[in-house]
Amino acid sequence: MKKPSLKDIAKITGVSPTTVSRVLNGKAKAYRISLQTNELVVQTASEIGYIPNQTARGLRLKKSHTIGLILPNITNPFFSRIACAIENAARSSGFSIILTDSQHDQNLEIESIRMLMSRNVDGLIVLPMGQDENHLILVVESGIPLVIADRYFPDLNCPQVISDNYQGAFNATEHLIDNSHKNIACIQGRQNTSVNNERLKGYKDAMEKHQLKVESTFIVGDDFGTKNGYVSMKILQSNHPRPTAIFAFSNLIALGALKAMRENNMEFPHDISMVSFDNDQPLLEYLATPITTVAQQTDEIGQIAFKLLMTLVNNNEEKTDVFDKEPKIVTLPTKIIKRESVTRPKSTLSKSHIQ
Repeated sequence: MKKPSLKDIAKITGVSPTTVSRVLNGKAKAYRISLQTNELVVQTASEIGYIPNQTARGLRLKKSHTIGLILPNITNPFFSRIACAIENAARSSGFSIILTDSQHDQNLEIESIRMLMSRNVDGLIVLPMGQDENHLILVVESGIPLVIADRYFPDLNCPQVISDNYQGAFNATEHLIDNSHKNIACIQGRQNTSVNNERLKGYKDAMEKHQLKVESTFIVGDDFGTKNGYVSMKILQSNHPRPTAIFAFSNLIALGALKAMRENNMEFPHDISMVSFDNDQPLLEYLATPITTVAQQTDEIGQIAFKLLMTLVNNNEEKTDVFDKEPKIVTLPTKIIKRESVTRPKSTLSKSHIQ
C-alpha cells in the first residue's frame, strides 16, 4: 500500500504541495496562510494517515528530531519515571528518543555519549552515574546541547535540574526527631555524589540543630540499591546502642533494610521506625506498614529537562547564548508523605504509659 504524500494532501485539499509543506512544518502564520486552509490541511493529513519523513526533514533542516537520554539504571523506578516523562514530552513535540543505560559504569556512560553524538542527535539529557564531570565538560565544549538531571556540577556550564535533596533530608530527619527519636541512623547511597552529599548534610544539620550527637557508626552504606540497604541494616543491628530510627536515602535501600529486619525478627515499626527518600514505588504505600517517604517531583524533573533542552536546541540553530553565560539551575522542592512507618521509641512509650 502506497504511503500518503504531500501531493496526495494537495490534491484532496486543492492547494499547492508547497502550501501543504508549510502548514505541516508549522509555518502557516509566517506565510500568512489562512486559518481555514491550515485546519483543512491538518485535518486531511490526519484522515489519510500521513506520516512525515523525519529523516528527509532532518537532512533539510540539519536536525534529526532525535535526542539521546542516558540513565544510570533503567530498572530503578525513580529513573524510569523520569525517562517516561521525557519520552512523553518528546513525543508531543515530534521528537524521538534513543535511550541507553550506563549501568552505574562511567566507561559505559562515556561510550553512550560517543555513540549518541555519532548518531547526530540534536541534544543530550544525561542522568550521570557519578560526580566526575570531565567527559560532560567535553560535550558542552563540542557545542552539543546538554542538560543534566538528578546531579549537580557547579563547574559544568549547562542547564541542570535537581531536587532539593538537602531540605528533603533535613525535614525527614526532623520528622523522626519530632517523634522523640534520638538514635537516628542513616543508610546513605553512592558516596561523593551531589545527591548523597546534600542528603547527608541535611541529616547532620537536623541532628545538630536539636543538639543530638551524630554517631559515626550510625552513618553506613555506599549505594542506592537494595543490597546496600540489607547489608547496612545488618551492620546497624550489631551496634550498641541500636538505632531506634532509620533514614534510608532511597526506597530501594529501605526495601533491603526491611528484609534484614524481618530476618532478625524485628517488629516494624515498633522496634524501629523508618523514613525513606523517593516516592516512586507505589508498593511502599501497600506494604503491611506503609513507609513515610520524601517525594521528589519525577515527572516535573523529566518535563523541565526536556523543555530546557529544546530551548538549547532551538537557540543552537541561531548560534545564540540562551542563558547569557549563566546556566539555568532548576531546584525542585520535595515533600514528606507521612505514613505509618514512624512511631515513638519504645522507651518513651513506656515512660508515657507509666505517667
